[in-house]
Amino acid sequence: KMTHLQAGLSPETLEKAKVELKENPDTLHQDIQEVRDMIITRPDIGFLRTDDGFILRFLRARKFNHFEAFRLLAQYFEYRQQNLDMFKNFKATDPGIKQALKDGFPGVLSNLDRYGRKIMVLFAANWDQSRYTFVDILRAILLSLEAMIEDPELQVNGFVLIIDWSNFTFKQASKLTPSMLRLAIEGLQDSFPARFGGIHFVNQPWYIHALYTVIRPFLKDKTRKRIFMHGNNLNSLHQLIHPEILPSEFGGMLPPYDMGTWARTLLDHEYDEETEYSPESYSLSVKDLEKDLSPKAMKRSQSVVEPGVLKRPDKEKSEEDNMQPLLSLD
Repeated sequence: KMTHLQAGLSPETLEKAKVELKENPDTLHQDIQEVRDMIITRPDIGFLRTDDGFILRFLRARKFNHFEAFRLLAQYFEYRQQNLDMFKNFKATDPGIKQALKDGFPGVLSNLDRYGRKIMVLFAANWDQSRYTFVDILRAILLSLEAMIEDPELQVNGFVLIIDWSNFTFKQASKLTPSMLRLAIEGLQDSFPARFGGIHFVNQPWYIHALYTVIRPFLKDKTRKRIFMHGNNLNSLHQLIHPEILPSEFGGMLPPYDMGTWARTLLDHEYDEETEYSPESYSLSVKDLEKDLSPKAMKRSQSVVEPGVLKRPDKEKSEEDNMQPLLSLD
């Protein structure tokens, strides 16, 4: 038996939701209502959507733990509230998002993996820093996730991310500051109702390992356990994701990935309309980004849900540290 809220799930996925996520059709409405009832504990946050189907995504992402699901829901809206500029023109036709999408940030493979998960791919070297910012890439990824998470199958089965670092230069890497990476981790790990089954690094150079050690303290244990560093050993990737469904860049049997595939899906007929855009015109300058993410600015309300997820266990780094590029070229 199932409720109308479970429409769109195959019998296998229904079973998986029951076993893995503890999803019970008999108590579904009650579960949703319990999460909704917690909203009044956070009057500092505007909960812009509270319908059943929306709240259900958060329950699924947190295995029906009401409190954790609510915490995620609160963080979802709080993140959007604290980073207003990121979500200002949050659609595929936004010039920065559009450029990032067209360069394959993210790419989305057509086949699901053996667990029914959607595979997203990022070819890091494609980042053209003269045309769009790191924040634009993050916005494009979040927008893509918003589109995909509409599918109830993916709410249950989740996603896999493969990042190919081939030819990603030291110069490109040196543009990434701790505050930018923190913004990305906050947005993806702590504020979005998606289950990530694995994050695979391929062909990563030494400086990506260096970056990883910097962001590691911001990662939950669960996330850390799901990050796989394959280097140039594609066999270890293939043990987890079959080469039959991978493009040739990952040693797969499919032709090379066409970067425009997902962009065309989201943009449809607007794909070819040219819009001039340079990162300089972007309202959220990197300076603002660094300022807003300084530890001082991140002190948050001490209320029922303590959202300071990314507080490092050790003492706060000074503001200046947070603004330094991680990799300096001197």
